Amino acid sequence: MSTHADTHANEDDHGHHHKETFVTKYIFSQDHKMISKQYLITGTIMGVIGVLMSIMFRMQIAWPEEPNVLFEALLGKWAPEGVMDADIYLALVTIHGTIMVFFLLTAGLSGTFSNLLIPLQIGARDMASGFLNMISYWLFFLSAVIMLSSLFVEAGPAAAGWTIYPPLSALPMAQGGSGMGMTLWLISMAIFIASSLLGSLNYIVTVINLRTKGMSMTRLPLTIWAFFVTAIIGVVSFPVLLSAALLLIMDRSFGTSFFLSDIFIQGEVLHYQGGSPVLFEHLFWFLGHPEVYIVILPAMGIVSEIMASNSRKPIFGYRAMIASILAIAFLSTIVWGHHMFVSGMNPFLGSVFTFTTLLIAIPSAVKAFNWITTIWKGNIQMNTAMLFSIGFVSTFITGGLTGIILGDSALDINVHDTYFVIAHFHLVMGISALYGMFAGVYHWYPKMFGRMMNKNLGYIHFWVTAICAYGVFFPMHFIGMAGLPRRYYTNSNFPLFDDLHDVNVVITVFAIIGAIFQIIFLYNFFASMFFGKKATQNPWKSTTLEWTTPVKHLHGNWPGAIPHVYRWPYDYSKPGHDVDFVPQNVPLKEGEEELQH
Repeated sequence: MSTHADTHANEDDHGHHHKETFVTKYIFSQDHKMISKQYLITGTIMGVIGVLMSIMFRMQIAWPEEPNVLFEALLGKWAPEGVMDADIYLALVTIHGTIMVFFLLTAGLSGTFSNLLIPLQIGARDMASGFLNMISYWLFFLSAVIMLSSLFVEAGPAAAGWTIYPPLSALPMAQGGSGMGMTLWLISMAIFIASSLLGSLNYIVTVINLRTKGMSMTRLPLTIWAFFVTAIIGVVSFPVLLSAALLLIMDRSFGTSFFLSDIFIQGEVLHYQGGSPVLFEHLFWFLGHPEVYIVILPAMGIVSEIMASNSRKPIFGYRAMIASILAIAFLSTIVWGHHMFVSGMNPFLGSVFTFTTLLIAIPSAVKAFNWITTIWKGNIQMNTAMLFSIGFVSTFITGGLTGIILGDSALDINVHDTYFVIAHFHLVMGISALYGMFAGVYHWYPKMFGRMMNKNLGYIHFWVTAICAYGVFFPMHFIGMAGLPRRYYTNSNFPLFDDLHDVNVVITVFAIIGAIFQIIFLYNFFASMFFGKKATQNPWKSTTLEWTTPVKHLHGNWPGAIPHVYRWPYDYSKPGHDVDFVPQNVPLKEGEEELQH
């Protein structure tokens, strides 16, 4: 299935020597490496805004009704005399969830690392379409701007939870956040989905068509397998959310009743009839659950690559890892109903979704065991990227275990819509994906910017982040099992939950400390661009093709011929070689066998 790279680019003069201006190089760039940086920096800025929102609503939960200077400064009329208004609380929760899931994790992982690594690791000059790649980024940027602009709408931003369930999201008169803010949310997401689809199609075509000579599918690094399958999931599931958003816009603006039926407001009967809000849940979660894997699969691929490189060992069970990625991709599209166990679902259908949900634990466990076995007795290089990769495995297992409870229809009813759910998905998806993103940034920073990040600052960043992440989300399991509901503006009106208040204060303190220490990462990231130690061509002594390109970027990646591939990507510590890594472009010795674990 591999193709010759020179079918799409002349080896000696590949047409990229034209003079570039500042605008074509840094703004409207068609170079995949620059576009990956644009995704990363835009996603990071959105992430900072999302984290700031989470700090504000955590402070509200810990110290309700107390005046706060931060609220007064940032929320204006929504915090009269420094006390947060109840309406803005749910709006902050809504926009925080939207930003973190779509604009930080999806862009920070798929947008950044798919763009950076797919051409470099398969031996291609660039993406299949540099123009479409550029368009996908600018659509993403436009959607981010529209999402943030909703924060400045007079009636407030969308406030129906990040899942935007009708009728709150379908009736513009329902509450302040159901008006223009909700409309902007829907427009932003429609543009975001268009961006994701363009990007995903580009990734798929590039992997299938532009692999260099010798790069068969079974010689692809696990990163490429993860990005490739993630793109396929996106193409399958994102259009379903787009259809839900378009139908919701029609309900809001054109009088249709797809998701509304028999609505009463202040005794007045509205004209809607025949629709079903549960239909929206089906459409939303058909994307919503695969979205979890759109976020986590790229992180899995990144962690696999970093663990093999820093253990100086071949990845354990290469083919099993590929099979598990494919199994996760398939199963992720048939488990969406476990989000709807309390929606009045037929118990038999609930048991079907329970079975498929528990089934997805098997390929996930295969990956976890293979990561652990990869580092077992390895010559471990404990750099920052490796620490975050090990942290990823820890949080993925911890969060995954609670998923077994939520995936069981009988058990889920007891903790549904409590802090137990928040603890689960923040650990297994949020923190794990964030760790994968951090690991990828620390590992490929030399390839992106030609310099090294500060190792000691990286260590501080990891340890404080790891401690605070568990400090925030581990106690949430217990207050969730005690019945504390999510998304409540304050719990002070319920004497039942008075004993849990101190736990919420502890959680908030950990959240504030963890957020503050992300400034160390931001400083390290931006300062290292200018003052970091200059990188060598292959600082981690890795075997994949991206480390054969020059440190100084050029549009086209390789100055001469594209290297050919002769072996799989994990020849670490292979007997018969003088060094403990053999790059993919090194031909096999006479009598040497190619490994395929």
